[in-house]
Amino acid sequence: MNAAESSAPNQRVMLITGGSRGIGAAIARAATGAGYTVAITFEHSDQAADALVDDGDVALAIRSDAGDEASVVAAFAEVIEAFGHVDVLVNNAGIAGSYGTIDCVDATMLTRLWAVNVTGPFLFAREAVRHMSTATGGRGGCIVNISSKAAVLGGTGEWIHYAASKGALETMTTGLAKEVAGVGIRVNAVRPGLIETDFNEHASPGRVQRVLPNVPMQRVGTVEEVAATVLWLSGDGSSYTTGAFLEVSGGR
Repeated sequence: MNAAESSAPNQRVMLITGGSRGIGAAIARAATGAGYTVAITFEHSDQAADALVDDGDVALAIRSDAGDEASVVAAFAEVIEAFGHVDVLVNNAGIAGSYGTIDCVDATMLTRLWAVNVTGPFLFAREAVRHMSTATGGRGGCIVNISSKAAVLGGTGEWIHYAASKGALETMTTGLAKEVAGVGIRVNAVRPGLIETDFNEHASPGRVQRVLPNVPMQRVGTVEEVAATVLWLSGDGSSYTTGAFLEVSGGR
């Protein structure tokens, strides 16, 4: 699809980081179905990104390393060049790091984990605020950060490092929501719980079955349920909602 011709000035544009698979791809499909023009970033999943473009679920797919500042700036600029504006940023890109107790943690893993899960969202949010702020001529917008229930539960015995990175993202959500509320930008977060994605493949075998008894609704959530929550936070129905954390976790 010719991205430059796919969005009119009044068309709402959504940029989803890490949007080629799982929750990100589900958000892309739902947003396109709701009338958004959708751009995604991806790092490795070429075939999945191409498939979303070919199916018409994504107008523009950009290879970008969320942990690299130059790559983030270039990706955001490419979306602006293609569509003229961004109305919604979804900070979805993230990695799990090693699976296990504190013994599995080393500096190399933590450096990469923090780069993708914390630095990346900060940098994308910075670019979004610079573009969206009504104080500098922007038209306002929304930022939705994809956190995790692990930020609250702590990831004990599995990945406290991952949980800590999501905790940092939530602190950023709270602070940034207050910082930019007066310039037309809302900032919220979604906390997925046990969701049916390949994220669980990073864990030891049988994790879903082990965790499921702790979920009051006694089932695994779907990526479509997370996507629906993101779309609500992105739309006019949540116009008085900022600094909020919506849990999609089956009551856990």
